[in-house]
Parts: sequence; structure tokens; C-alpha cells
Amino acid sequence: MISLQQIAYILAVSETGSVSRAAEQCYVTQPTLSMQLKKAEDVLGHLIFHRDTNSMEPTEFGKALIPALQQIQGDYGAISRISKIYSGTYRERLRIGVIPTVAAYLLLDNFQEWQSLLPSTQVFVEELKTEELLEALDNRKVDLAILAGPVRQTNYRATPLYTEEILAYAPGIEGGILSVDQLKKLQPWLLSKGNCLRAQMMQFCSISDDLSSSWNYQGGNMDLLIRMVDQQGGYTLIPEYYHPFMQQQAEFKSIRDEQGAFPGRSIIAVSAFRHLNWDSMEKIIRSVQHKYSKPVSKELELLNWK
Repeated sequence: MISLQQIAYILAVSETGSVSRAAEQCYVTQPTLSMQLKKAEDVLGHLIFHRDTNSMEPTEFGKALIPALQQIQGDYGAISRISKIYSGTYRERLRIGVIPTVAAYLLLDNFQEWQSLLPSTQVFVEELKTEELLEALDNRKVDLAILAGPVRQTNYRATPLYTEEILAYAPGIEGGILSVDQLKKLQPWLLSKGNCLRAQMMQFCSISDDLSSSWNYQGGNMDLLIRMVDQQGGYTLIPEYYHPFMQQQAEFKSIRDEQGAFPGRSIIAVSAFRHLNWDSMEKIIRSVQHKYSKPVSKELELLNWK
């Protein structure tokens, strides 16, 4: 059978798509890693990666093998963890990835509570766009992903956290509730591509990728988009739980489409089914659910993130 070191090399190649980058990640020379990979394939009797492409794509055998190797590596890590716990040298490490439009309020609102819930855990939080976050989850670079659902990967545990309404900032229009038709007459200020709220805004408000305005700004900062609306007119959309953190007293309004529905999104937590840190992740999940839990209106239209 192949060794744990060979398993680590195979998974590194799978994550990086390159023998040279995998060798750097594993702190070995490229010939050493290539030799161990070839030995593993000889033992298993099948090629794990195609060699006829620029990137090291897994073969059909490799695609079936890699999840099993990830599980073996995780189980071996559990053995090491138990040993360190009983020797008093273990300190848990938890990596959390959050999409920017959720991180903008979730961290300010929850980070101190997470520290009190997990006093002996090293918690690392990284802000990533949805596609980047799903890739990081696939490559085991984050343990827990917090993003707007749905996510259709069947090999992950997806836990609903809460739903939130998407509100409009359009100070040029009077009234407490706005219609989509009213917004269509205004310049939309959008987040940059890759942000799920941009796709949701374009979906609900029927915005074309080819904006007619010759002057436009697309960025990743919701506060700056609001300032652009104040200066240039138009409108932008923000998540319901973001506006309490605004420094200015801005009025955000509900939107309705022709059927009377208003836009919203489902925020979910995604992780591997079997994970060493599940107990800690569950504490974070439960705290977030408790803080933002509320009844969901039947008029709320949950939008996809792409």
C-alpha cells in the first residue's frame, strides 16, 4: 500500500495542479515528488494524473481515489490530535472563509463572541469571493465557508444560517417601499464581478451587463458605492444586516417586483461531512443562527448567487 507521505504528495498535486508547485508546498525537490508519485501509481496499478496536459488533471481513477486519500489523511490527523490532547500539547486551528458582503458585518458583529466560545482555538478568518471560497474549500485551505446559497456540491455539509432581505439605497426616490420599475430609471452602482450580491442585484433588477452609462464604477466596497449614490445619484443594494454598521444615517428601503415579492438571500455554512473541528464549527454556526434567526416571509424571493 502507498505511504502517508505519498498520499500527501498526491493531494498536493491535486490541490495545486502542478508537480513543481506541489514540490514547493511539500518542501521537496520536483524529481523526488515525481519519483514518489510514479511509485504510488505503480503500487496502485493505475495512473492518478494525466501527463498530456499543461496542468496535472486527475484521471477517472484519480478522481475516485482522491476523496478516499483525503479521508485517510484526515483520519490520521485525528490520531495525531488525540495524542496531542492527552499529552497537553494540542491547540486547535480553525480556518473560516467568508464572502465580502457578509464579512462586512458578520465579523464586527460576531468575532468577539467567537473568541469567547473558542478561547483555546486559533481562528483564522479570510475574505474570499464565492468562487474562490468554494475552490479553497475543495483544496482544504478553509475548514468552514460562510456564503450565500445554494451550493449544489453533494460532497459537503451545508447548514442554513439565516435569511436576509436585500435593501435599496435610492435617496432620490420618495416612499418607504420601491418598485423595480422605479429603479430601472436610475443608474445602478454595482459591486465588481465575482461578488454574489452583484449577480443577485442584476437578477432581481433586470440589469444588463452592458450598462448604458459611459461613466461607471464597479468595486468591492459597499460603503463607497453608497457614497457614489450620494454624489452621483442612482441606487445600489445592500444586505439587511449591513446597514446598522453604516456611519452615516442613511435610509434603506424595501423593493418589490411586479408580483409583490422582495429580494433576499440565504446565508449558509459549508464544510466537509467528516471534519476534526466540527464541534468548534458547530458552536460558531449555532451562535450565528441564534443572533440572526427570524421568521421567513412567504413574499421573500431567495436569489441565486450566480
